[in-house]
Amino acid sequence: MNSDPQKLVIVGHGAAGLAAAVSAAEQARSRGLRIEITLLEKSREADAGGNTRWSPSYMRMAAPDRPAPGFEDDMQRASGGSADRDYFRTLAQNAAATIGWLGTHGVSFDTPIYYLSAGPPRIQPIGGGRAIVDRLAEAAGKAGIRLHYESPVTRLRMGEGGVSGVELRSNGGDLAMLDADAVILASGGFQGDVTMMRKHFGTAAERLKLISPGTRFDTGDGIRMAVDHGASISGDWNGMHIEPIDPRSAHSAPVVLVYPYGIVVDQDGRRFFDEGAGLVHETWEAFARDIHFARPNSIAYAILDSRLFDITEFERAIRSDVPPHRAGTIEQLAMLIGVPARNLKATVDAYNAAATGDPGTFDATRCDGLAADSALQPPKSNWARAIAKPPYLAYPLVGGIAYTFGGLATNTRAEVLGEQGPMPGLYAAGETTGHFYGTAPNAVAVLRALVFGRIAGEQAIDFLEKQTAQSRR
Repeated sequence: MNSDPQKLVIVGHGAAGLAAAVSAAEQARSRGLRIEITLLEKSREADAGGNTRWSPSYMRMAAPDRPAPGFEDDMQRASGGSADRDYFRTLAQNAAATIGWLGTHGVSFDTPIYYLSAGPPRIQPIGGGRAIVDRLAEAAGKAGIRLHYESPVTRLRMGEGGVSGVELRSNGGDLAMLDADAVILASGGFQGDVTMMRKHFGTAAERLKLISPGTRFDTGDGIRMAVDHGASISGDWNGMHIEPIDPRSAHSAPVVLVYPYGIVVDQDGRRFFDEGAGLVHETWEAFARDIHFARPNSIAYAILDSRLFDITEFERAIRSDVPPHRAGTIEQLAMLIGVPARNLKATVDAYNAAATGDPGTFDATRCDGLAADSALQPPKSNWARAIAKPPYLAYPLVGGIAYTFGGLATNTRAEVLGEQGPMPGLYAAGETTGHFYGTAPNAVAVLRALVFGRIAGEQAIDFLEKQTAQSRR
């Protein structure tokens, strides 16, 4: 007599959830196990994919077969020494195999130039995050995984031995229970939930723009459900990845990353930070957060001149589809963007007087050492060329949040941790987990979602196989 198959439920349809589902199906098939795998997604099918679908999905790899040099040390530097070394060592050790695995499912990679600036090497899936979501969703369908959309999960059910199921809301609004012998949480961070954002970042967080259409579905569901059952937390709960975007653009992630090559002013026409303090991926997070939480009206303006157009392929650093404001004089530009003309003119004049270095040493692709005179405050440490060649340009900038850092504590096997150690049958991956502190390590978020999603799928099957063996004794 055949026994009923064991049941694995995965919550979330982004990189982590899909990687978990497909890897679990492959593991079950290779071991000859009868396991029913269900993936639950709160959005409509057309919107599914979370942040991943809209992400360029750069990955910190020297090539598809090896991570960037110094990967683990870079993770420690980004976190200020708070990162879990074992976690990121596991990420580095599994990165190449995971990229190769994606290749078997039709995801191809190239090695693009990252915006304009140098930095650690990166690879990118051809077609961006959408290619990852589409190819893995196809693989999930072929593997017989049950994909249910418009099915938000509202609660975990836990028994004496661990996970026993989930509660979900059906398309019609009714609550239903779905049995599960193991659950993988991959439903994103909490950036789309106003209440959680207000709790951890204050009332100003309620007005934060979301960086993509998929970001609104990341409402902390998986985090809350697990914490309600005693899961431990990890990561910087006062941390977020946020980027400077053009508020006029309707595009996803309309970043404007040419601000280092001019100056940035607030609504009063005054500079407030060192635009040349580092490469864009080293400054954009603190800069964008400062704009939203510390600047008048939560807006700033990048001020440049026409020499922007002389920078080779400058367009790569601008994803806004709206052209900059243009004017023949600084005063006219000030009127266009609504800042005091006298203040902006004084700011530009003071900056130009301090930008006395040899403009021939200007190099947009690296920290070029072209600094303004030390009397300028705030300083300008690199790319300090006078703004003197009309037309003058201005891009409005606001902060756009991509994801939060606070999440569930997990180990190298993607097991969710409680006070007594791993919670049996419960796994998590991607932004639902913590592990990021201080600043987000550049070009790591999607990579870690894929690596630990894949690990979660494998480990869940291992757990279920052991359960089966124990039940037969």
